[in-house]
Parts: sequence; C-alpha cells; structure tokens
Amino acid sequence: MRTDAARGLRRFTGPRPARPETCELCGVVVPEEGHRHLVEPDRRALVCACTACALLFDRPGTATGRYRAVPTRYLKDPGHPLDDGAWERLQIPVGVAFFFRNAALDRLVALYPSPAGATESELDPETWQSVLGSGRLAALLEPDVEALLLHRSEGDTTCHLVPIDVCYELVGRMRLLWQGFDGGAEARAALRTFFDEVERRAKVPAGTGRAPEHAATATRTEGDRRP
Repeated sequence: MRTDAARGLRRFTGPRPARPETCELCGVVVPEEGHRHLVEPDRRALVCACTACALLFDRPGTATGRYRAVPTRYLKDPGHPLDDGAWERLQIPVGVAFFFRNAALDRLVALYPSPAGATESELDPETWQSVLGSGRLAALLEPDVEALLLHRSEGDTTCHLVPIDVCYELVGRMRLLWQGFDGGAEARAALRTFFDEVERRAKVPAGTGRAPEHAATATRTEGDRRP
C-alpha cells in the first residue's frame, strides 16, 4: 500500500485560507455556492473553478481534454447491496473506501482515508471489478471525476456514486481530526455527519427499481451545494 500524493487533496488538509478562493483558470473570486472543481487526469489533481469555467468543460466533446468538470450528482442503488463477504474480498483495512475509474489505466483505482492522507490499495483490480463491476452504479460511473464511495458500519455496507472531490474532502477531514488508533470520537462523529448528508442527497437512477419508501422520502430533493 502507498500514500497517494494527489495535489488536489492539499486544499482539504489545512485551515481554510483567510482570503477568498479564486478560479484557477480565470482568477475571479469564487463564492462558496458557486465553487466547482475540475480534474486534471494526467496529474490526478483537482483545480478550483468558477461556475462559468466549469461549464466550459461540461459540454460534449470535452471529456478527453486537459480538464474535466466534476459532476454534482449523488446516486445509490438499493437493488445491489454489498454483504460482509464482499467487503472482506476487498481487503480494505478501514470502514471507508472510494473507487474511481482511471481513464489512462482503464481500471478501477481504490483509495481509503488514513492519518497520512489518501492511501491506495494494491489489491488485484480484478477483485474490485468482481465485487463492484456488475452493479448499476459502476456502469454509470464517469472516469476520473466520479467515485464509488463505500462505507461499512455495524455490519452494513453502503455504496454511493459521488463527485470525486467530496471523497478527497472526506480524506482531508479525517486527516485533520484523526486521533489515536481508531480515529477518535470527533472523527467518528464527522464521518457519520458526512454519510448522513451523502444519503440525504443520493437519488436512485432510472432503471434500478424503487428505493424503500423511507429512503425515497429522505432523498426526494437534491441540492447543488458541496457538503
């Protein structure tokens, strides 16, 4: 296992800057509600962008350029649950991991939070594919800019399709809050709050069947702000 040196993670691992953040493409001040990210796949780096610049890379035909806009959708598939056996096959040593498809490598890459930052699992990619590849979310996953985010808690494992930037934001939070061997109470509380928000925002994609009634009620409205 090795520590991932993703440059985009830096913005999530330290105190918020005193001055307003600016778009790294045009230099305009970016308000929180208009803050978007682009991915630079060659460097596996996140770039801050204003809404106008992000929209330039949301257009058809820009998927193979230098930058790709990070989408804002959150999805879940209640028809494709993961059991403890699946988690054990993944061999992730903590209860959180995210998987994204690297377009250059044409395979899933697995990362998980640790006190040192985002750590990459060296498990055989064929195993990840066998556990996650048959699900509807894996088929919808956009390379480099979205991730399958897994969370194991009290014997249950959830899987959501989320923007890649929120995964690195979670890694940054855990790195800042982690204490002791198990992370500590503050880190665990932040983790619960984070996944409550992910579940609230997640929708069931068309063609996967209806979500349980209580889940459908909780996720009927999706905002566009970042968590």
